[in-house]
Amino acid sequence: MDIDQQRAVLTLCLMAAFADGGNSDQERAEIKRIAGALGADSALDAVAIYQDVLLNKPDVRTVAAAITQPEQRQFAYEIAVGVCNSDGAITPAERSFLDELAGALNVDKGSAQQIARNADALAAGKLASPPLDGTLVAAVPADAAALDATILNYAIVNGALELLPQSLASMAIIPLQMKMVYAIGKAYGFELDREHIKELLAALGVGLTSQFLEQFGRKLIGGVLGRLGGGLLGGAGSVTTGAAFSFASTYALGHVAKRYYAGGRSIDATGLQQAFAEMLGQAKQLQARYAGQIAEQARTLDLTKLLSVIKQ
Repeated sequence: MDIDQQRAVLTLCLMAAFADGGNSDQERAEIKRIAGALGADSALDAVAIYQDVLLNKPDVRTVAAAITQPEQRQFAYEIAVGVCNSDGAITPAERSFLDELAGALNVDKGSAQQIARNADALAAGKLASPPLDGTLVAAVPADAAALDATILNYAIVNGALELLPQSLASMAIIPLQMKMVYAIGKAYGFELDREHIKELLAALGVGLTSQFLEQFGRKLIGGVLGRLGGGLLGGAGSVTTGAAFSFASTYALGHVAKRYYAGGRSIDATGLQQAFAEMLGQAKQLQARYAGQIAEQARTLDLTKLLSVIKQ
């Protein structure tokens, strides 16, 4: 995959991020930050792509024409679906965009429908779910130590998901984070809904769309698409970085949520952001200690079973 094809894939995913027109100023700023980070790690001028998408609204078919290989076209479509689903149920505007994109990429209609069904099911899954053979502790923990173990389990599983090549694995990370926050709130007597959890993540500065784009961007620079294109941009380093990112963000989110609900939701937005930044730094250092467990989890994780639990 040459740089023009890489640029086309990123363009389509940014178009997916803005398809519903509902992004807040904070979310747009976060997406721009991520674009800048991607540009720093590659030959892509990602900020220019971001500005072009936001201001000029490129033609979907023209952009899609640059992606020539069937597996690359399907991957681009899968990631666009993931971007649209990352913040919840797909809106009519997003559905219209994805329908147009599937046609422009010549993605088989049956495959496109299956990808959309899987993503929709993940986005709409229940916040409470049964445990998965002890991998995820879904029951309300009895004490703080058990709750810490739950947070660590979720962080390890999400780190492992980043090591898997399937797009659905990346799509599962945000639903698992939301289930984790639900379990933490439940432990402290709060019955949370999806909107409340989204608001908490937004207060922390963890936008759902921007977080998924960051996960995807690492795969674009050196992961799945690098392998599909003959290793043009390398691979293992970026995939490992993605695992560290997902572990750290999940771990930090869990511990800040624990502090927030244990304190009766009395921390303001500034305090939450400060706490998250501090905990994220600690989590990044802690990740190296659990790198072996993350890799082992990736080798043994039954993705099909995990996805069925998330969807319940």
